Order: sequence, then C-alpha cells, then structure tokens
Amino acid sequence: QVQLVESGGGLVQAGGSLRLSCAASGSIASISVMGWYRQPPGEQRELVARITDGGDTSYAESVKDRFIISSGNAENKVYLGMNSLKPEDTAVYYCYFGGVRVRSAWILSDYWGQGTQVTVSS
Repeated sequence: QVQLVESGGGLVQAGGSLRLSCAASGSIASISVMGWYRQPPGEQRELVARITDGGDTSYAESVKDRFIISSGNAENKVYLGMNSLKPEDTAVYYCYFGGVRVRSAWILSDYWGQGTQVTVSS
C-alpha cells in the first residue's frame, strides 16, 4: 500500500555535495522512524542515518560530521544532505520508513525504497 520514491542520486566529484530525497505515497497515518541505508559494492547494507517521529537523529560514525538527515513538514518525506563527499561514500542508498501505520489499519509495517546509486569520483 505504501511506496517510497527516491530521487537525487547520481555522480558527484569528491568534495562536492548531494541531496537525496524520499517521499512515501499512500494513506499514511504515522511513521515512527525514517532512515537511510547504503550498500557499497561487495559489502553489506549499513545504516547511514535515521530520524524518529520526535525529531531525534543519529548517524553512522563515518558520516556524522558530513551528512544531515531531515524530514518534511508532513512527516512523510525524508532527506539526506551529503557534504564533503568521498569516494568511500559510493554506494546504493536506500530509503527506509519504519513503524508505518496506514490509515484505517492497526498493523505497523516497514517499507524500503528501490535504492539510488551515488557515485563519488576522485
């Protein structure tokens, strides 16, 4: 019932900036947490950043001084601002909505985006 649509991925030069966006479609009543994960080539998917419904944020140690996660006014959008990008940031980035409650339903569900490629050149 819920679909996450991502945008903003692409190719960027090292030291540059990029902003990822993710919006959820569907009849969403509430979201407990939004986040971004990434999967570098040949590696496991890892948590990059997350933001709770209360506005609390957390970051992976490797990005905490360079990336900023934020949510939209309607709390059905999440953004990831990426600054001072490094080649090691190259990965497929996935949007994640956790603890989603759909209107007229009682079950909480998790949703993932399709992933968007971020490539940082030297």
